[in-house]
Amino acid sequence: MLDRSLKALSLILSYPSRDLQEAMSEIGAILGSDPRIATDTRAALRSLTDGFTDADLYDLQESYVMLFDRSRTLSLNLFEHVHGESRDRGGAMVSLIETYRAGGFEPATTELPDHLPVLLEFLSTRPFAEVQETLADAAHILDALAARLVRRDSGYAAAFAALSQLADTQADAEAVADMLALPDDDPTDLAALDAVWEETEVTFGPDPNAGCPQVRDMLAAMDRPGFNPTPAPQQLNRSA
Repeated sequence: MLDRSLKALSLILSYPSRDLQEAMSEIGAILGSDPRIATDTRAALRSLTDGFTDADLYDLQESYVMLFDRSRTLSLNLFEHVHGESRDRGGAMVSLIETYRAGGFEPATTELPDHLPVLLEFLSTRPFAEVQETLADAAHILDALAARLVRRDSGYAAAFAALSQLADTQADAEAVADMLALPDDDPTDLAALDAVWEETEVTFGPDPNAGCPQVRDMLAAMDRPGFNPTPAPQQLNRSA
């Protein structure tokens, strides 16, 4: 059974399009009627979706890019907050792809598998107990992203607040503090951004020897920054 709220949050956090903009009224109604989300958060989500409906599409797209594409500390790629662009990330990507496929889910997107909207779309098809465990394992990332968005006075913060409430758990305060100790990116400093992104290429793909762990098992190691996952298979541990 589809969890419509998770699907709605996946869409809110996706790159704005005309179709998405036209669907925002329905998306807001879905989230506004979910009792699992706090009343004030539902009101904030309604304000966010109403703002989408009335705004210029190009302004929405520019704002999205400046927040999530040009601000590494606000990246929607979850593994980015675990071990950056290191080669270890490739093995985690392979496992996540296999997990999706084991669940009968094939992402129809060019985004990376750890992109939060992609993960939420997958979770919208899973039992809610599994959803909560997965979100709980990433709770400190969700809370840190929410705090950074509040700093920037962004309505997107409500989407992360809703995810934390669906997880129904308390994030590790020390892990959140460690993430927030990193300085915010300046999305207008293109030279600095280029320097930051000049790292090892992430290489991943289907691996016949890869297992299919639950998503929550992969994200569980996110409880502390500095997580060092199991090394990727040898063929993945190569630089560009």
